[in-house]
Parts: sequence; C-alpha cells; structure tokens
Amino acid sequence: MGRAPTTTRKTGGRREATVATYLVALPVRARTRLRQVRRVIHAAAPGALECISYRVPALSLDGRPFVWYAAWRHHVSLYPVPAGMRGRAEIAAYEKSKGTLRFPLTQPLPVALVRKVVKALIAQRRRSKG
Repeated sequence: MGRAPTTTRKTGGRREATVATYLVALPVRARTRLRQVRRVIHAAAPGALECISYRVPALSLDGRPFVWYAAWRHHVSLYPVPAGMRGRAEIAAYEKSKGTLRFPLTQPLPVALVRKVVKALIAQRRRSKG
C-alpha cells in the first residue's frame, strides 16, 4: 500500500491536501490508529497548527512543521525522533531507522511515549529558536 493516497490540487506551484482527505483515504485499521496518534499529538502540543508537509500530516509551530505522522500498511510512523532520545531503550522497539518511529497496528499504541516525543520535539524547537 505505501503512503496513503491524497486528493491534491495545484496552488501556486505547490501541491496541497488536507489532513481530513489523507485520513479518509486510509484503510479503516490504519485510519483508526492514525486518528489516535493525531489526538495524542494535539493534546501534547496545544496551539500547534495542523498542516500537510511532504504529503503527510504534520503539526507546525511558528509556521514551521516540527512533527510528522503517517500511516502505512502495517504500522503508523512518527517523525523525527528528537536528537536526545535516539538510541534510548524506551524507543528501541520502535526506532527502525534514523529519525523514524514505527508503531505496529497489531500492538497497542504507546501513548505516553508519543506524548514524550512530541514534548521533546517542542522543547528542541524552542531551544533552536533561542
């Protein structure tokens, strides 16, 4: 299956889609899990704005995306892994490549870990603005 198909429109040389369009195109199991991830991310990042970036859902702060999430055939992904968390034991089971966490659809979502990653990404963004 790969990346979820999106309905796009051409606007000023840029392709755009909505998160709702992205979600509706997913199989039910992946859509249900991605909606769960979305709720956790929004709760951990109040005030962040939702957008599409790199053709997947993302949240932005100060006009720049800081966290992306996507659905695949057998898992959902969260990008990127905060620099200070890479290689830690708590994410080892989910860190499949540099900068990507994959959560299998067949396992419960580690809500506390998703929340922790999002909060760390916010802190990382604030430090880089500093």
